Amino acid sequence: MSTAEAIRTVLGTYGGLPCPIDDVAEADDLYRRGLTSHASVNVMLALEAEFDVEFDDAMLRKSTFESIDAIRAALAELGVAD
Repeated sequence: MSTAEAIRTVLGTYGGLPCPIDDVAEADDLYRRGLTSHASVNVMLALEAEFDVEFDDAMLRKSTFESIDAIRAALAELGVAD
């Protein structure tokens, strides 16, 4: 499973989006698509478990989780290969 597919799986399970994850483009603003701040915490925790990483304090901001592309970039910073 690619990084993008794993991110989509996590978002589909923990993101609470009102639309199917397959309808979300990689650059779409997830918050405009319905991601709440509470759900973003659940997504972050699930991503940490899925990829065996820990988001450092500097990464704990809204922009890190605003799109699939942004999440993938943050994971790349943490050493997750695509």
